[in-house]
Amino acid sequence: MLQIKVLTVNIHKGFTALNRQYILPELRDAVRSVGADIVFLQEVTGRNARHSARTYNFTDKPHYEYLADSIWSQFAYGRNSVYTHGHHGNAVLSKFPIVRTQNFDISQAGPERRGLLHCELAIPTLPTHLHVICVHLNLLRAHRTEQLNQLSTFIHQVVPPESPLIVAGDFNDWGQRAHALLAHSANLTETFVHCEGNAARTFPALWPLLRLDRIYVRGVLSHNPLHLPSKPWVHLSDHAPLAASIQLSHAAT
Repeated sequence: MLQIKVLTVNIHKGFTALNRQYILPELRDAVRSVGADIVFLQEVTGRNARHSARTYNFTDKPHYEYLADSIWSQFAYGRNSVYTHGHHGNAVLSKFPIVRTQNFDISQAGPERRGLLHCELAIPTLPTHLHVICVHLNLLRAHRTEQLNQLSTFIHQVVPPESPLIVAGDFNDWGQRAHALLAHSANLTETFVHCEGNAARTFPALWPLLRLDRIYVRGVLSHNPLHLPSKPWVHLSDHAPLAASIQLSHAAT
């Protein structure tokens, strides 16, 4: 049996809610404690000269490299938002080889810059690559609808029908309209909805009310939510993390 564990979390550029405290070292410990094989990260700092100059103990490494360290030998970064003093975007950390990666721009009109970070992973005993897509969508409903359509089109274009697929991240979809759209257009199933009847509450992390973050799958044998303890996560970001156990194939015979 080939079973993997995945984790997704919006890390808020390494700061607590309202940017009150830099907590990337504590966040690294928390991410490690889950023992995930694949980690989907949103709002990941690639470079920020302003924070580096003003923040004690701010790492000079890109945050995805700092988080990956010696645990995840493979990582990919999709730069979405670029400004004079740096940039941030999505990242994927993987214990499996990443054989191909691309960042697809889905930005709409306005200041929000968004992308779909797509990676192909080579996993031993799996006859085809595992495809993963790290997602962060806009706040406006009309923009999200267009981005969900772009996501579906992108999946049809780059993911073979026979390949397993995991799509995870911050969908900002408090109205929960993504489930039906992605089920119809891309045959995706959300893990918490499938197993528990509703998406998980993830925002704000301290008192989760909104169901913003998701783990969607296609072409897997089974998938089950993993419930993480509230501590220390409630103090590490404005989003709570999501985790799931996913069975990709039967045992080799």
